[in-house]
Amino acid sequence: MKMTFYKVRLKKRFPLAISRGVRSDSENLFVRYEKEGIIAWGEAAPGKSEGAESVMKVKQALEKFISTGINNFSIQELYDRSRELKIPPCAYVGLDTALWDWQAKKEGLPLYKLLGFPRPKTPTSVTIGINSPEVVKERIPILLEGTTVKSLKIKLGSVDGIQADKSMFEQVIKSTKNYNVKIRVDANGGWNIADAKYMMQWLADRGVDYVEQPLKEGEEFNLEELYENRPVPIYLDETCRFSENIPSFAHCVDGVNMKLMKCGGITEALKIIETARKYKLKTMIGCMSESSVSIAAAAALSGGIDHIDLDSHYNLAPDPSFGAPMVDGVTLPADIPGHGGELKKEFYA
Repeated sequence: MKMTFYKVRLKKRFPLAISRGVRSDSENLFVRYEKEGIIAWGEAAPGKSEGAESVMKVKQALEKFISTGINNFSIQELYDRSRELKIPPCAYVGLDTALWDWQAKKEGLPLYKLLGFPRPKTPTSVTIGINSPEVVKERIPILLEGTTVKSLKIKLGSVDGIQADKSMFEQVIKSTKNYNVKIRVDANGGWNIADAKYMMQWLADRGVDYVEQPLKEGEEFNLEELYENRPVPIYLDETCRFSENIPSFAHCVDGVNMKLMKCGGITEALKIIETARKYKLKTMIGCMSESSVSIAAAAALSGGIDHIDLDSHYNLAPDPSFGAPMVDGVTLPADIPGHGGELKKEFYA
């Protein structure tokens, strides 16, 4: 077994502004895992809230874990040990996705088939960050004209308050009137309870499908009040990281958004899907700042998920990887053995 790490800078076409700040270029760690002549790939996107804010810390965490020995253990056993050792999930995901890629390649199956899911048919949302109405007016035609995009996710929760949110969203409505797209909203915890109540009704009156993470992480005690008589479905993101978080909120949300970087990989994502179904919740899969490697891994799950938000690689210039194309609005997993994602040779050879 041989493992090699590559640090690669991801350059965004457009910076992504959310309620907690602006995200522009970033660095990710790519994992090349080779065993029995089979080469597999994983990707880790550092994140402060996920416990490792730099590529260096991600690499250190993975090296620490690997030094404990990873041969002769199942993928589930290794994931469980990573949790016991408190390996940051945004680091461990690089190994977990590589192991699943390797297993699928060994068995000669696309990963989505190995996992027991159909090929997805649900279009992905494409995200527009918090911006002025002028930028929104310019940006939407760039994203929609001549593409097969069918859904937009609009980031709200501006530090300038709900009037700024409303001004931006009114421009979204104007700029999308000639396109057949669904519109969703993610506040990234940018509202208090009063603003959330007001904005959810205001957005419902304008045809929004759902609202994601309306309240700040740590203010979950207000969810029950917000859930009662809600005009649109509520999805949790930052508040729900692992499957064991779901029972606490199942009575006051409509669904959960899982992210591989947030939960540590495919192994835990499978458990999140299972737990959400047990509690009759809808599911969503999203992403951080990721290339086609980790998006391809996530897309292997998406045939069993209700809402898809796998779009970060479409905002890269260039994407250093391949393996997760958009076809008729859908981010598709590969129909070849493995998850199909791979770092392009010019970024490491």
